[in-house]
Amino acid sequence: MSETNPAATAPMAADAAPHRYTAAMAAEIEARWQDFWDAEGTYDAPNPKGDLAGDPELAARPKKFIMDMFPYPSGAGLHVGHPLGYIATDVFARFQRMTGHNVLHTLGFDAFGLPAEQYAVQTGTHPRVSTEANMKNMQGQLRRLGLGHDKRRSFATIDPEYYKWTQWIFLQIFNSWYDDEAKKARPIADLVAQFESGERAVPGGRAWGELTEGERADVLGEYRLAYASDAPVNWCPGLGTVLANEEVTADGRSERGNFPVFKSKLRQWNMRITAYADRLLEDLDQLDWPEAIKLQQRNWIGRSEGARVDFPIDGEHVTVFTTRPDTLFGATYMVLAPEHPLVEKFTPAAWPEGTHDAWTGGHATPTEAVAAYRAQAASKSDVERQAEAKDKTGVFIGAYATNPVNGERVPVFIADYVLMGYGTGAIMAVPAHDTRDFEFARAFELPIRCVVEPTDGRGTDTSTWDEAFASYDAKIVNSSGADVSLDGLSVVEAKARITEWLERTGSGRGTVNFRLRDWLFSRQRYWGEPFPIVYDEDGIAHALPESMLPLELPEVEDYSPRTFDPDDADTRPETPLSRNEDWVNVTLDLGDGPKKYRRETNTMPNWAGSCWYELRYLDPHNSEQLVDPEIEQYWMGPREGQPHGGVDLYVGGAEHAVLHLLYARFWSKVLFDLGHVSSAEPFHKLFNQGMIQAYVYRDARGIAVPAAEVEERDGAYYYQGEKVSRLLGKMGKSLKNAVTPDEICAEYGADTLRLYEMAMGPLDVSRPWDTRAVVGQFRLLQRLWRNIVDEATGDVTVVDAEPDEGTLRALHKAVDGVRQDLEAMRFNTAIAKVTELNNHLTKVGGPVPRTVAERLVLMVAPLAPHVAEELWRKLGHTDSVVHQDFPVADPAYVVDETVTCVVQIKGKVKARLEVAPSISEEDLEKTALADEKVVAALGGAGIRKVIVRAPKLVNIVPA
Repeated sequence: MSETNPAATAPMAADAAPHRYTAAMAAEIEARWQDFWDAEGTYDAPNPKGDLAGDPELAARPKKFIMDMFPYPSGAGLHVGHPLGYIATDVFARFQRMTGHNVLHTLGFDAFGLPAEQYAVQTGTHPRVSTEANMKNMQGQLRRLGLGHDKRRSFATIDPEYYKWTQWIFLQIFNSWYDDEAKKARPIADLVAQFESGERAVPGGRAWGELTEGERADVLGEYRLAYASDAPVNWCPGLGTVLANEEVTADGRSERGNFPVFKSKLRQWNMRITAYADRLLEDLDQLDWPEAIKLQQRNWIGRSEGARVDFPIDGEHVTVFTTRPDTLFGATYMVLAPEHPLVEKFTPAAWPEGTHDAWTGGHATPTEAVAAYRAQAASKSDVERQAEAKDKTGVFIGAYATNPVNGERVPVFIADYVLMGYGTGAIMAVPAHDTRDFEFARAFELPIRCVVEPTDGRGTDTSTWDEAFASYDAKIVNSSGADVSLDGLSVVEAKARITEWLERTGSGRGTVNFRLRDWLFSRQRYWGEPFPIVYDEDGIAHALPESMLPLELPEVEDYSPRTFDPDDADTRPETPLSRNEDWVNVTLDLGDGPKKYRRETNTMPNWAGSCWYELRYLDPHNSEQLVDPEIEQYWMGPREGQPHGGVDLYVGGAEHAVLHLLYARFWSKVLFDLGHVSSAEPFHKLFNQGMIQAYVYRDARGIAVPAAEVEERDGAYYYQGEKVSRLLGKMGKSLKNAVTPDEICAEYGADTLRLYEMAMGPLDVSRPWDTRAVVGQFRLLQRLWRNIVDEATGDVTVVDAEPDEGTLRALHKAVDGVRQDLEAMRFNTAIAKVTELNNHLTKVGGPVPRTVAERLVLMVAPLAPHVAEELWRKLGHTDSVVHQDFPVADPAYVVDETVTCVVQIKGKVKARLEVAPSISEEDLEKTALADEKVVAALGGAGIRKVIVRAPKLVNIVPA
């Protein structure tokens, strides 16, 4: 919504105030100081090698590594919501420099990904061209905000010299396995040595030397931390690519594009993040992260203790995972996920004699029934399949399993409420004590046996039950067999006894299960990091040697993966790289002579580059190592209070809780295990900033209209004369409510924008944007300027005189409060305290003492650095304000000299006393009772009780 430029409403004519702080002056000052900072390398952070070695004073400073989450260079550029976190980290970094820290603060670009590729498909522009143009635009916008980044350390994930090391890390993971005994990753060569020596048995029982190269590759693939496998994946025909679980929405559609997602079996690269599930959980306790984010990660990892139980079928067995092995006697049927690989194996050609009609789904044979049901289940998302619908569907596969604890034959079904992605993809169904199993059993007329005694009085006759009984605080019943009995035990006791029995009889074992699945790491796209993998003529995967890195993306004519009808689940991927035959088929010498190979034609997901970028900031031009160990140890190594090391402060959105943050933690732990880094965690402290929201105005059709053109009349809103609705929501180009930082900088200056965004409210809370309110911070800067500079002459007006007592107290209270607020990232209250001191100086009037003016400028410097630099220079200093010491308060002036004590009689205020803050209760009572007004109010009456709350309250109760 439009408004008038405040500069045009100035109380003093422009020609009478040529040195007034205006938007034009702000623009000139800001551009000049930005040039100065760049030329002087003001924000360059020295590294321990070389830079610090010759400067003992600098080397003695504590370090502070401050990071923002990687921005993606959008073609739309920034709106005012984007820089909120960047400004906050900049303010904090500036404060840390002024309190004696060696600060590393920089910013790069996460530049691979789908938007640039889609733009390339639409326009024929190479993704690199559009991405670099977008980066240049965003760099200009960010520079205008005065962000104090070390620009020597900036990079983009699309730079070959950067993704060389992304590929190198992939190879470290590919060439590693997780040693469960050592609880760490180790080189795959160690595992091969164990197989060769016989220290570790080769799966299948043969000797390692007897295996073919292909057989060895298959064995190692079961151990590698990066591996290719045929597995159910999230296939999105509308995008032409597979997606990780985290990229699929709750309603089973793609996060980007909102296309249907189907389960399909494809050969894809995966990361064995599940090997680190326990460590990812345990180490959360040592991180300074918001509890909400920790909870999301704990829930996503989903650790649960229970047992694996083997149910024999036709001489083989199906393994289930259950958290309630104590209910094993109550298992009356089994359910497999429709995708379970053993379904075909156990499905007979004909229905067994006596098969219940309700179990067949109306099909003539088990094979037909299974095929039809599988097709039905494939059309549903995991969320839809898990929905608590009363109508349970499924089909008998024609086979029976044996309950190991009592020898009973139990029918085996497939049903869509069981997923391959959890546990083993098979369950033992205990319908008496599980809601979904109960509903399924009722629908298919299956037995329901009570084995946990109800505590609600319903009894154990399940024919009278309306719902399952689930409890962990009850006794076990109806659970006795030939060699084990659980009757009368508590749930905890029964779980321990049956688990011991399972292990003793070889029928199962106690185990821990996780909801976390391995990370799907392949994308059928062009604009991503190529895999440094080639396949020989037998299809065996080989890692490229480090000397062949980076493997650069080739030029292609068609950037688009083949997309399909969004609803056609039977389609398969076709990648852009697969169409470049000259690149795909190559002759290479990998150490055993020239041979023909075929390159991997998938690319890495957009998360790959952001899994390790904090390390590149440390040593951005190192072409020989991932990072110099001494440099990494200095900036990120473990220290007191940070046992796993990591970035000191990481600021970004909460939406990355189980994507980027979990993936980056996994990569850090692998690199730590292999000895490449000293930090086992990437980010020690995490702070989630809130969102800047904006009003969205919609016409009668529900279409967003330009917010800047909406008029408010009598509490209603109108666009081109038509009434529109208003709702607070996101800010964005598509909603026609975006305000760019360029607009605000042009109208008020970058320092005003910085102050406004920091003053809007607590940093971690979302807040609405109001352009009309920006002027308040502009006026603060104008008053600050007037308190130091004569608007008519441009002369500095400060005086070399001692401040009065009131000003001294106002100054030191402000210094103390602002210092505490900046340290705690309470930027809004810090600005309030600066404003209060500035207003005090305006109210007192007259020239401001130099000592007060200089300290005020230093307090403003982290928040509004351009105007602070200008005023610092005008005050006669020749060095930059950036590295000046932040003021320190004198405690004697921080404490109030007196406080007001209220004296009440019968609850009514009768007197106010000015007393010392440290006055004792005894002295305060004496002072109050001696006060003339109190004596008069009592009128000689006796006193029954005196309640004293020093130093602010005395309550007298007359007799």
